[in-house]
Amino acid sequence: MKVLIVGSGGREHAIAWKTAQNAAVEKVYCAPGNGGTAAENKCENINITDIKELLTFAKENSIDLTIVGPEVPLIDGIVDEFKKAGLKIFGPSAEAAMLEGSKAYSKEFMKKYGIKTAAYEVFEDKDGALAYLKGCDYPIVIKADGLAAGKGVVICENYNHAEETIIEFMVEDIFKGSGKKVVIEEFLVGPEASILSITDGETIILPFISAKDHKQIYDGGKGPNTGGMGVISPNPFCTAEVLEAFDKEIMKPTLEGIKAEGLDYTGIIFFGIMITKKGPYLLEYNVRMGDPETQAVLPLMESDLVELVSAALDKKLSSFDLQWHQGASCCVVATSEGYPGKYKTGFEIKGIDKANRIFASGFVQKDGVFQTSGGRVLCTQALGATLEDARAKAYEDLKNVDFQGIYYRKDIGVI
Repeated sequence: MKVLIVGSGGREHAIAWKTAQNAAVEKVYCAPGNGGTAAENKCENINITDIKELLTFAKENSIDLTIVGPEVPLIDGIVDEFKKAGLKIFGPSAEAAMLEGSKAYSKEFMKKYGIKTAAYEVFEDKDGALAYLKGCDYPIVIKADGLAAGKGVVICENYNHAEETIIEFMVEDIFKGSGKKVVIEEFLVGPEASILSITDGETIILPFISAKDHKQIYDGGKGPNTGGMGVISPNPFCTAEVLEAFDKEIMKPTLEGIKAEGLDYTGIIFFGIMITKKGPYLLEYNVRMGDPETQAVLPLMESDLVELVSAALDKKLSSFDLQWHQGASCCVVATSEGYPGKYKTGFEIKGIDKANRIFASGFVQKDGVFQTSGGRVLCTQALGATLEDARAKAYEDLKNVDFQGIYYRKDIGVI
């Protein structure tokens, strides 16, 4: 069996690592992959990102299954193109992917199908947004409508901060079109949770073990948002009561909405939720696995990933017995100095061979030497009987890794 994995981050490295464990898989192509996937068992990087070129590659190399990691190719219609050509691919259609591609669309979807979420308003003009903000209670949340690499959500403590954010999004256009429309949303208080799930679009959404991401750059949840600085799984705030409410008030009505809208959705649904005193509220959908949530959750999955994906594509999820290892998982992300702002790359990474499990996000291998190539460079991941055990192992591994300007939070998993 030959599998093609689309993407280049730590999420894709984790997917490739898990996919390669299937005995029937002889080859895993990563497009374009990274320095970690290049060294992974059964894996080979191919320098292709264009959808049409990927389609040609899949045809010419008799690819049996394609798994799409990031959101952009999903929104751009890669699933639609592959299906037209009769190829097996895991992910939602371009239409269904708008649940992540447009914050305004997803909020309207939540409202239409009675999914518990924060109060909001949508604006396409600066003056209307600013006038509304003058009457708001603070803090308030401003979200860019489109994709912004995990950086399009700002919590504003006062009107001046909100005004600056609107100017950056709508006038200065820092997200190149994605912030021209904004969602202004009620600020909710409570711990966040990430729940990945898989659906075959017809009968079932099967939730994975919960996770807790750490978005802000600095310890204590301070500073600007990033793509994610670390994850623990399971999330200690996701009690049985919370999960029951999530199932009833968020997950099931989401599936009902997908079916009612006639969306072609066989893939991952990522629920970002806030656990408030009034129960869980849905913050956002992602239409793919999270990063770095995937790096923490997949090592806990006892079941085979390829078999799970195949069951979804065959509309047989209702009979799939998804199994998980006992214990906890922790991953800690190491970044380049200056991230999520400006940063330099090209620095040698030492000690990778001394860590038990590393997932690469932004490094390459040149002439046998690993070098930094991105803002989020890598994460160490460890399993433990308890969260404290997993944390200790992940941080111990990270002590062995070094590159110029290395930075990481010291409080991942501190509850």
